[in-house]
Amino acid sequence: MTDTDHATRPGGRTARVRSDVLAAVEAELAEHGYDALTIDAVATRSGVHRTTVYRRWKSVAGLLVDLLEAGSDDSWQPPDTGSLEGDLIALNREVHAALTARPSITQAVIAASFRTPEAADALTTFWQDRYARSALVVTRAVARGEIPAGTDARQLLLTATAPLYHQLVLLRRPLPRSAADRFARIAAASVG
Repeated sequence: MTDTDHATRPGGRTARVRSDVLAAVEAELAEHGYDALTIDAVATRSGVHRTTVYRRWKSVAGLLVDLLEAGSDDSWQPPDTGSLEGDLIALNREVHAALTARPSITQAVIAASFRTPEAADALTTFWQDRYARSALVVTRAVARGEIPAGTDARQLLLTATAPLYHQLVLLRRPLPRSAADRFARIAAASVG
């Protein structure tokens, strides 16, 4: 391999190793939970030597923190349906799908974040990023003249999404997608 080949390889081996390890962390966490998440299981599932995993991530908490940090590295943006109500419905449908998937990596990560301070901090940072990105829904609605300037984006987003987390994560009760749509409509109507 020449220096040119190495320089043009997108991401290279390091990015591939990280991707493989984080995919294994997701799968192990979703299937077996935090208590069964081990570096050896991640190494086996990812095909990455356990020494490499130990050297780079040091602990299970380190794996979980990196998984959460990787969530902030993506290009996700909230949907643009052309209306505040439509955007909130689309957003709630994404949340609903993530929380009702079986197994649900979202629920597994939330549960695991209560196990270490590092994971809790990483999850808080992840949520801050998602709320900041989701504020675009409110910015677009203000620009379209649907809602007043100065509308509190975070409060509106919490009004729309919090019932889903409360019902599905805290109470562990089923919630049909139609209810997620209804909560989005209630939130949109609350700022008209």
